[in-house]
Amino acid sequence: MNIIKGFLIGIALVVPGLSGSIFAVVVGVYEPLLASINHFRSNPRQNLRLLVPIAIGVVIGILASTKLVLYLTEIYPILAYAFFTGLVLGVIPFVWKKMRQIPFKPVYVLLPLAGFSIIWLLAQLGESASTATVAIRQVNGFPDIAMLLFAGLFSVSLMAIPGISGSIMLMVINQYGTVYHAVSQLTDAAGLLLRGDNAGWGMISQGLLILLPFMIGAAIGLVLIAKLMEWLLKHFPAQVYFAVLGVVAAAIVILLDTGVLPPFATLPTNQWLIQIILAIVLTILGILSALFFDKPEEKVAEDVETM
Repeated sequence: MNIIKGFLIGIALVVPGLSGSIFAVVVGVYEPLLASINHFRSNPRQNLRLLVPIAIGVVIGILASTKLVLYLTEIYPILAYAFFTGLVLGVIPFVWKKMRQIPFKPVYVLLPLAGFSIIWLLAQLGESASTATVAIRQVNGFPDIAMLLFAGLFSVSLMAIPGISGSIMLMVINQYGTVYHAVSQLTDAAGLLLRGDNAGWGMISQGLLILLPFMIGAAIGLVLIAKLMEWLLKHFPAQVYFAVLGVVAAAIVILLDTGVLPPFATLPTNQWLIQIILAIVLTILGILSALFFDKPEEKVAEDVETM
């Protein structure tokens, strides 16, 4: 089950506009992940039993979705993004339950407004960058390594905040195409090696030279932000989720605005009805999937303790 959850998070890391951290909330592993990362040395074996399956799922999700999911979002954008929208909608009951832990105060209205505004503005920054632009095709010196370290640190540290899309952050600094081109190289290389073509080894080494500095920066960023988020969730849990509600609302608007509504503008009117019906069905399926993965927090805590 944790591999499947990691797989969904991996898909969210690839698709621009989706947030891996929101999907970690959706599938009920966000807070256990923070705890395992921050307190890894207190019980390495127990924490590895949570982290390793999720990490395996994330890697599989990234490798599988780099080509497949991006293909689906290009060929069937309305249906693909309707499903993603349903997944995000499915997190609202969880967020609402967290918000109700403290008495409401009028000032708390500012938190979802702030969350919505920040994510919306960040998404607008990323719109001008092309997903096809490959800024670094091969590492040619320390400046390239430094940029890849920064790209990992910048995108993953911000991505660990619920609702922020790591893909959008990479687009902001014009490194989305660089990272996912390198990932795509690995999948292409695997295909060559399976056919007995040794040229695949060169593609693997070239891709890893790009991905390793990025992953080192990502690991540093994740550890740093994990401590901050755990402290916030420990001392201000409901307030954090008030802000997350705004983030979720922004994510829904962004998904509809970028993936669902534009294709309708070019869709023949005689196909509108069937597309709307299918989109509604997939949205409902996404909501049900999110609710299926959303364990009660007591059950999540019990699972972590018994590992």
